[in-house]
Amino acid sequence: MWSLEPGVIAGLILSAFLYYRGMFRMRRQSLAGRGIRGREAACFASGWLAVFIALVSPLDALGEALFSARIAQRVLLALVAAPMLALGRPLTAFPWALPAEWRRLGRPGAGARARVLWRAFVGPFAAWLIYAAMLWLWHVPTLFQAALESDLASAAQHLSLLVSAFIFCDVLMIYGRDRQMGYGAAMIYVFTACAHTMLLGALLADASTVWYPAYEAAHGAAVTTWGLTSLEDQRLGGLLLWFPVVAINTTVGLILFFSWLRESERKAPAEEKALLLDTDLWNSKEWLRTHRDRV
Repeated sequence: MWSLEPGVIAGLILSAFLYYRGMFRMRRQSLAGRGIRGREAACFASGWLAVFIALVSPLDALGEALFSARIAQRVLLALVAAPMLALGRPLTAFPWALPAEWRRLGRPGAGARARVLWRAFVGPFAAWLIYAAMLWLWHVPTLFQAALESDLASAAQHLSLLVSAFIFCDVLMIYGRDRQMGYGAAMIYVFTACAHTMLLGALLADASTVWYPAYEAAHGAAVTTWGLTSLEDQRLGGLLLWFPVVAINTTVGLILFFSWLRESERKAPAEEKALLLDTDLWNSKEWLRTHRDRV
């Protein structure tokens, strides 16, 4: 059964409209180096599709009956949709979909104090902390069961998890792109986020009691239909939270590591050349003949 919540459908349509309208406007302005590239648009489309699958497809309705399906939604939103949306640079495209007079608010000198305060608050550690807090808070039994019983609480749960994961991914990319944070620091943030998510998955998978009685009481029949007891369903959810996290974060960590190596290789010749400029070796014809390919 498809979930056609008006708020979700409107949000998906509006986000796609703003993104692609902004992208095409930037292209018409011929903004060299600032426009949205084809691969970034593809990343945004992939993230948008992941949100659609998580919140509109039958997976959403299944999440009311199976805890493991609810966890699958978390994985799609936080580990697939959020990083893909961040790679698509929607915060760059969205303002260009707005009227020109509204865009002036984002130009240098306008709202500078607000942007400084935002960057001071949402740094890498703050983004990591917000993401961790949202993940753990919404798995507290009281809050989790409230989300099962209330459509408003459920919407808040999905939105806060998606937004906090997006902020975390976006901040890591911004700080990495501006070289305000090295690859080593980025790897630490990624692996520690992986560690606390895996810890939550391990606790769920190893639990001897059901954490969320709402599934056992209100949806017990549905769980039985799928051939799982409530405890088995909970353990499956813990495993779903564990293995994708390991796979995705290991991949990201390896990408960061090899990017770090490539950057080190690019920097080495430039640093060596800068050092030689301050020495007499640079003027040595014999040295130049020997190392011509490296200069």
